[in-house]
Amino acid sequence: MRHRILPLLAAAALLCACAELPWRAHTSAGKPLALPVDYRLVWADEFDRPGLPDARRWIHDTGRNKDGWYNKEQQYYSGPRAENAVVRDGRLVITARKESLPDRPDWGGQRYTSARLITRGQADWTYGFFEIRARMPCGKGTWPAIWTVGSGGRWPGDGELDILEHLGSRPERVFSTVHTRAGSGGHGQGAEIDLPSACGRFHDYQMLWTPDAIRFGVDGVEHFRYPNPHTGHDAWPFDAPQFLILNIAIGGDLGGPVDDTIFPVTMEVEHVRVYQALSPKAKP
Repeated sequence: MRHRILPLLAAAALLCACAELPWRAHTSAGKPLALPVDYRLVWADEFDRPGLPDARRWIHDTGRNKDGWYNKEQQYYSGPRAENAVVRDGRLVITARKESLPDRPDWGGQRYTSARLITRGQADWTYGFFEIRARMPCGKGTWPAIWTVGSGGRWPGDGELDILEHLGSRPERVFSTVHTRAGSGGHGQGAEIDLPSACGRFHDYQMLWTPDAIRFGVDGVEHFRYPNPHTGHDAWPFDAPQFLILNIAIGGDLGGPVDDTIFPVTMEVEHVRVYQALSPKAKP
């Protein structure tokens, strides 16, 4: 049962929760955000093996293709297929295309294909420093994201941490959001920053998650902090594992109208690294 319901619930976390831009709070722009000295690398993908994404690390999430993804999104997430997700030249390349795959048994009539890679069942973590070096696609209708969701499969009760979201309709901005039972969707806690080069250059998208707070940053500069309010599980479900997701969604309530002339578009990732404290309760 767990493996059958998780694709739907994980999808809900991004594809249902973020129909509106989140409530902005706890901004902390300008503070340094760096790997703590007492942390060690526990998991990584440096994308140094050409071909399909490493099946020991990544699963292709296709769970809502037949019925359609949330928020009226328009993409079909393919299984292992180099046209949508491939490692080449030391990078993971996720590609969204304008095409239909009616021969696939789970095709739901979508006119676009993409990929959604998750670590569920392969790796998850409680606390840590996460760094994903990536370059966003550009073009109206794109909605790429780098995020985690609770491994327990209950959304929003198990929480969601959006390390990075980007909209092709607003290419100069990126945002980070925390979703919990106390506040999700348009009521999530988050912040956005100007990043005019999000599509043209690689940036380090970072999250430092400890028992006391979750901090989000870009290139070593913090832009949002979510402190543990110590009011219970509804506002802080973050003492339990979360798994990682990389995807490009197309269109929908937040992605907006799609410009068909942009395709194909790619999100490229140079590395994904997860570090944890030598002592699980250590504070940075």
